[in-house]
Amino acid sequence: MVFEGSSAAISHTGKVRSNNQDSGYAGANLFVVADGMGGHAGGDVASSIAIHRLQNLDHAYPSTMDAEASLQAAATTAAGDMIRAVKDRPELAGLGTTLDAIIMVDDYAVIGHIGDSRIYLYRDETLTQITTDHTFVQRLVDSGRITPEEARYHPRRSVLMRVLSDMDADPELDMFVMPTQPGDRWLLCSDGLSGVVDEAHMQKALRLGMAPGRTADGLLRYALDGGAPDNVTIVIVDVGGQHPVLSGSATVVGAAANPQGIVVPAARPARPSWLHPVRQAANEPTHFEPAADYLEELIEEDHRRAVRRRIGWITGLIVVIALMTAALFGAYAWTQTRYFVGVGADTGTVVIYQGIQQDLGPISLSHVYEDTGIKVSDLPAFYQSAVKETTSASTLAAAQTTVDSLRAAAGTGKTP
Repeated sequence: MVFEGSSAAISHTGKVRSNNQDSGYAGANLFVVADGMGGHAGGDVASSIAIHRLQNLDHAYPSTMDAEASLQAAATTAAGDMIRAVKDRPELAGLGTTLDAIIMVDDYAVIGHIGDSRIYLYRDETLTQITTDHTFVQRLVDSGRITPEEARYHPRRSVLMRVLSDMDADPELDMFVMPTQPGDRWLLCSDGLSGVVDEAHMQKALRLGMAPGRTADGLLRYALDGGAPDNVTIVIVDVGGQHPVLSGSATVVGAAANPQGIVVPAARPARPSWLHPVRQAANEPTHFEPAADYLEELIEEDHRRAVRRRIGWITGLIVVIALMTAALFGAYAWTQTRYFVGVGADTGTVVIYQGIQQDLGPISLSHVYEDTGIKVSDLPAFYQSAVKETTSASTLAAAQTTVDSLRAAAGTGKTP
């Protein structure tokens, strides 16, 4: 049965990259997003191969099992096409693409997924991520090493663990079937959208209920406002709904929309490091390593990075504490160069104090330097008042001069 609903596909180069390596397809029963990788040229070729191979699946199916088998077979054939493309053009070695596809069969969605492009379902005003990223950081999330929020900003968030490429003739897609219902909105997108726009803003755009094309435009604007460092490809599929299909022809966007058979320039040489993050800068070759011990190597390297970061924080904290301690010690040392004359707390005599009169909380910043033995009661009233209010002295000599004046006053009972 032909799918009843409406759809739209859109693809944009973004604000940083100079070419579009994404491809998208929206047809009668088939909807696909492919995010190519492998350098300036390889990504274009890989996503185009995937779309052109899968678009032959855009027809009605007698059962979901037939659709699943056809989707897996087409992905395998696309991998074979990539292997042959690399044999003809060795400079494309290492090309690959993510793949997210939905085939609508009656009231069911047959889903195939590999890589880090995503499929979301908006139903009953709730947005749900249907696919799981085949990335290094998703493995860390699954193992409880980091949180989903930390994964969004992890330096290796784009290192792929599984991808449709020229290095695997038998790709392993996640395949499953989900029931659909009228009012469902399916969103297929490359990480140019999901890596920049959070789910709250995606849900906001989908909730407006606009036609798929206008909804896709709104999501693209969110990505562009967020900087759009990567290509952005969006396919929206409405099940039933109030927006009729305006054209029965399929929509192909991105690299796959270019004429076939054109000569694509060779990619520039890749960096020598096998652990460099992918998609960090425009037109940098993306990276995929299928070796069995790759994940463990990355986890060990990530652990070492975390240890180095922790050591850096501890070292910085120690330096800050040392600087604060030195500053406090210097300030205290300065207070001990000051003196003042006052009354002894328990003796009732004139005392020379070293330090300043202020206290720092429970810490006293002064102490008795010398008890002169002069009784305050023997001083004239004027001097008694002055001593009780304390008399500051910048040096010890100045304090002793003040004491000499008080001793003279105590002997005569008069003001000198």
